Amino acid sequence: MKKRLLKIFLGLTVIGSLMGFLAIAGMYFYVKPSLPDVQSLREVKLQQPMRVLTRDGKLITQFGEKRRIPATYDELPLELIHAFIAAEDDRFFEHPGVDYRGILRAVWVLSTTGEKRVGGSTITMQVAREFYLTRKKDYMRKVREIFLALKIEQEMSKEEIITLFLNKTFLGHRAYGVSAAARVYYGKIPQELNLAEIATIAGIPQAPSRLNPVSNPDDSKKRRAYVLRRMLEQEYITQAQHDDANLAPIETYVHSAEIEVEAPYVAEMVRNQALELYGEAIYSDGYQIITSLDSTLQNTGNISLRNALHEYDERHGFRRLAGQLNLPSDIESMTDTDWRKLLVDYPDIGFLKGMLVLSIENDIAELVDLNGQRHQLNKEAITWAKPKITRDRVGEEPKQLSDLMNPGAVIYVREVSNKNGEISLRLAQSPEPDGALISLDPQDGAILALIGGYDFVKSKFNRVTQAQRQPGSSFKPFVYSAALEHGFTPASIFNDAPVVFEDRELESTWRPQNSSQKFYGPTRMREALTKSRNLVSIRILQEMGINSTVDYLTRFGFPAENISKDLSLALGSAAMSPMQMAKAYAIFANGGFKVEPYFIDYIEDSKGNRVFEAAPKTACPTCPLRFKPVDVELSKIAKLEKKKINQRVLDITEDPDSPYATRVITSENAYIVHSMMRDVIRRGTATKAQVLKREDLAGKTGTTNDQRDAWFAGFVPSLVTISWVGFDDMQKLGSREYGGVAALPMWIEYMGTALKNIPKSNFDELPPGMTLANINPVNGLLLEPEDESGMEEMFFSYNLPESQADSNTDILFFDGEETVVVGEDGEEVLQQEEESLF
Repeated sequence: MKKRLLKIFLGLTVIGSLMGFLAIAGMYFYVKPSLPDVQSLREVKLQQPMRVLTRDGKLITQFGEKRRIPATYDELPLELIHAFIAAEDDRFFEHPGVDYRGILRAVWVLSTTGEKRVGGSTITMQVAREFYLTRKKDYMRKVREIFLALKIEQEMSKEEIITLFLNKTFLGHRAYGVSAAARVYYGKIPQELNLAEIATIAGIPQAPSRLNPVSNPDDSKKRRAYVLRRMLEQEYITQAQHDDANLAPIETYVHSAEIEVEAPYVAEMVRNQALELYGEAIYSDGYQIITSLDSTLQNTGNISLRNALHEYDERHGFRRLAGQLNLPSDIESMTDTDWRKLLVDYPDIGFLKGMLVLSIENDIAELVDLNGQRHQLNKEAITWAKPKITRDRVGEEPKQLSDLMNPGAVIYVREVSNKNGEISLRLAQSPEPDGALISLDPQDGAILALIGGYDFVKSKFNRVTQAQRQPGSSFKPFVYSAALEHGFTPASIFNDAPVVFEDRELESTWRPQNSSQKFYGPTRMREALTKSRNLVSIRILQEMGINSTVDYLTRFGFPAENISKDLSLALGSAAMSPMQMAKAYAIFANGGFKVEPYFIDYIEDSKGNRVFEAAPKTACPTCPLRFKPVDVELSKIAKLEKKKINQRVLDITEDPDSPYATRVITSENAYIVHSMMRDVIRRGTATKAQVLKREDLAGKTGTTNDQRDAWFAGFVPSLVTISWVGFDDMQKLGSREYGGVAALPMWIEYMGTALKNIPKSNFDELPPGMTLANINPVNGLLLEPEDESGMEEMFFSYNLPESQADSNTDILFFDGEETVVVGEDGEEVLQQEEESLF
């Protein structure tokens, strides 16, 4: 009987096994068509953020929701791999993709307790689920997951599978993969993690939102203990290692990407251009964008702009404290987290750090910052803080700290250094005006530094590209360049005397003034630009004519619709952005070529292949010039002689297929304007720049009507830099805030660093087609070379002034009130107080 029952049992077992096998086989063939190709796992594109770098490889920012830094198997520490295996799948290197022991254990717990406390998924099954399957919880999904795991194991090595898992798994706070988690939680690469940190990260996958060390340190610590215990049981670590790691505190915070260069305005420009090129894929496909920025120059630009704005702000007085809080009752028990919560409304802005005044004793204030660190502020830090009364008036200097603040006050401070390099804190405030700085290579237009404002968080408005402001006198060099092409020379004489402009349509009268409110009579054109004489510029423009001048100015890339169509154009009334000004000034710097500014050098895909590369057109001084001869009437000045000569006019024809930039002005023209702007620094409105001790600097200050804009535009042949200061809402900067006061210091500080690796340029050789001649400095006429009363001036070879010996031109002089014109016989023929121009 027993034998018969045994046979029946064995028979049923065989039949059951066969039926089970057939059922499994049938289920496999049923789901097989829906199983994906495992080979695609090897080619899977892990979602990665777009990284933006400087030309020298420094990180500016990254864009993308998922933080992922893929790593190879060899790049991952063995201890980290062991930690995940111990926590997630201790038989990973033994099972074929499905661990029947784990599944039976999970089924047993579920059937006996009714709770799902033990998971049966292997690492391979998790890889299958993460890459191919939905998270819908049903039995058919589990069946597909099992079969797919088996298929994966047949076609991939264990090393490939664990690497995919460690790069793919979500570990909280937008971190995908262990490399990203190491960066986010500890600011490290995986190889730098200690055992406690490894075990903490390995404990996260079970519940990323709850078990990460930032969101829930207590639960994270418990889970870490579990991981360490499992590593000890698997003999991956010793008891001593276990005990040391288990005692380590859970102390961490979310580390942002390790930004090395602050260039948020450029980053946003890059994002917009990349979005146009590749669409939303930029946030996940791992593009790496190398910009044209130089990290040293960009960082210097940030510092220079902020220093200039703080210097302006200190000149106009202290406005108010940042805030007032009730001091905590038990200051000593406050944690770093407590201080951050208390000062959350006073975040860092640019150079500014918000701090709370804890006490004031012996004229020293005890401060605490939002990280709980203590600082001290002394009386010297507030000597500038005279209370603001109006934009141009301040009160008395405070005598002691308590005149400005008391315990509980929230103030902003910034770090400053003295001549010995010692760092101290200085009372500060968020500057009222804002600023911009752009620096580019005039040979091809590469943007080397761009700062669109004091702080991107404070204002995302990019003043370099978006602000349309009047350039004031910094626009005059373009008018003078036009004058040279209209037959004038640096020696041409113009009358710096009162002038009235009548606008019949507006029924208004415009009486422009020099900034000094004085008139200087007959003035050579070089001197007029050097000293920024407004009335001479107006007379030059009147002689040339508005339409022909506007047509010429478009050569510099200025949109015709932005250019004023009246005589105020001579004073820079056109609306231009700092970017447009930099592009135009580059033409003077490179000898006459129009280059296009660019900020992306090249773009790489996630595999390092270049998918985009800039191809800027470059200046080409040796390229042949094309001229067409025309008869041009060369006017001198109103009421004086005019003559005709045969002049060569530059033939401007753009060749879209040429690698070279288009020449838009002659090298002779660029050289003369450059020379005149060098005089602006040597003895004109920008003499402060002589502190840089460079003979090759050229530039022009710019101040608009009522001091609403302050500019300095300057260059050497290999670098153009534009600085601007102003209010976004067009308020007045103040009665004494000229370009040489508000904007020039920014330019000087920046160029002090930028010029260190740029050799000085030599201007000893004149370009072909130019001549040096001896002239009378009073009337601009040619003198004999040996006449020691003269001065040297440069001219186009075809357009020399008349000889004084042969001239019939009347002589002008100014007696301080009236312009007097005297004929050859010495008789006075004209007296002029004010000339009407319309």
